[in-house]
Amino acid sequence: MKISNETKVGALTAIAITLLILGFNFLKGKTLFKTGNYIYAKYADTKGIMVSNAVFINGFQVGSISEIENSDQNLSSIVVAIKLKSYYNIPVNSIATIKENPLGNASMIISLGDAKQYLQTGDTVLTASNSGLLGDVMSKIGPVSDQIKITVHSLDSVLKNINSIFDPNTKNNLQEVIANMNKTTASLVVSSAAIQNMMNQQSGAIAQSMNNMASFTKNLTDNNEKINHSLSNVEKVTDNLSKADFTGSVEKLKSTIANLNSLLEKVGSQEGTLGKLMNDKTLYNNLTNAVRSANILMDDLRVHPKRYVNISVFGKKDKSGPLMAPLNDSTQKQP
Repeated sequence: MKISNETKVGALTAIAITLLILGFNFLKGKTLFKTGNYIYAKYADTKGIMVSNAVFINGFQVGSISEIENSDQNLSSIVVAIKLKSYYNIPVNSIATIKENPLGNASMIISLGDAKQYLQTGDTVLTASNSGLLGDVMSKIGPVSDQIKITVHSLDSVLKNINSIFDPNTKNNLQEVIANMNKTTASLVVSSAAIQNMMNQQSGAIAQSMNNMASFTKNLTDNNEKINHSLSNVEKVTDNLSKADFTGSVEKLKSTIANLNSLLEKVGSQEGTLGKLMNDKTLYNNLTNAVRSANILMDDLRVHPKRYVNISVFGKKDKSGPLMAPLNDSTQKQP
């Protein structure tokens, strides 16, 4: 069967129109055969988001807006279909917000939650409203405007207080104060003139002081040779001091101190005669006993002289025993 040219043209036209519609819908993000991963979000205000606008997670585009439909006649709830490029593990408590862009197209941002369960194809993601750039600016300007209102009110109160202070009496007092200040200024001018006159009188004394200073420096110049001679003598003395054998003297002093320490150690020890005399108690005890015996002998000689010297022809011999201890009236105390 032979097909006419009109039929061929009509068929080609129908195919071209169909391809045009499919391509246009594809560019808009729509497809006649709804396949792939879809999730949904419900908003009361879509804020100008359109089909084919991007959907981001952590700055990465995971899909695009596929379809926007109203769920009721009052447009109180608008359903946005999101077509994902692939299956992603999006927690069920993730939140999708619409981000406005004054310089471009709006986009959707999905903030991931921390749930262990993930959204499946056909599930609805949680949503939240975003105030946007202008909303943030207005939210920051609002408190500032309130502070400006409070400041203006306080300024108005201050101006009222100032107006109440500057009454006619106060103005007169201020004028008197200004007049007194003028008088004070005139007095300062007179005082400055007097001070200038005094400085002029003192200029002669200053000149005399400068002359004295010049005379002093002249005397220094005239006696420069003597000063140099004195400095030379001082230099010689310091040179002699620097040449002195302080090191040898110090070494000899150290040697003398060492010998003295050695001698004191020997005195402190029981070696040698002086050490034994200083440290041996036997000599002290013997000397103490000798002194005691001498005291006893002297007391016995004083009390019984006839026992030792007998010069009496008719006298009777003293037969009493010798003293064994010094008497109490002895000049030496009993040890």
